[in-house]
Amino acid sequence: MDATIRTTLGRAALAAVLLCAGCSSRREAGAVDMATTSLGCTLSVPAQVRAGEPLMLRFRLTNRTAGPLYVLDWHTPLEGLLSNMLRVRHEGQELLYQGPMMKRGEPTAEDYRTLPPGGSVEAEIDVTLAYELDAPGRYLIAFRGPLRDLVTGEAQLPRPLAQHEPVKVLCNEVETERLGS
Repeated sequence: MDATIRTTLGRAALAAVLLCAGCSSRREAGAVDMATTSLGCTLSVPAQVRAGEPLMLRFRLTNRTAGPLYVLDWHTPLEGLLSNMLRVRHEGQELLYQGPMMKRGEPTAEDYRTLPPGGSVEAEIDVTLAYELDAPGRYLIAFRGPLRDLVTGEAQLPRPLAQHEPVKVLCNEVETERLGS
């Protein structure tokens, strides 16, 4: 075999190995990657907010599949602001979460939100209830993820904690400006 062809094939094989390094059903910290294509995630905030006013963040999940999906709402804005689910940065510095932390047992069926085929669920939360946003300037907000569990069949609900499969979901990062008083 020609040396040029061997080199090219060797590089292609190395690239394939690197690209498929996480090709199993579980990825980084046990997160399943199916949501990258089956779920859409959108965050939105007002472009500007005055000091002292709430900063409302809208979180929306959209089902891109032909069947229903059931998403555990824990650690998402769908359940309210009850955990450190967001990464909030002000002028490059990450802000500390100062809100409540829930201690949980096993989920119930009511802890899952139904996303019909092509449908969405959304929630709005006031970020100022858990993060100190008093200083004027630019704020960047992102959903930390992953989703704690995603089920494709209603008969599986509720799924015990030991059977949960975290699911990565890609959400956009949003930016807002806090104006002085």
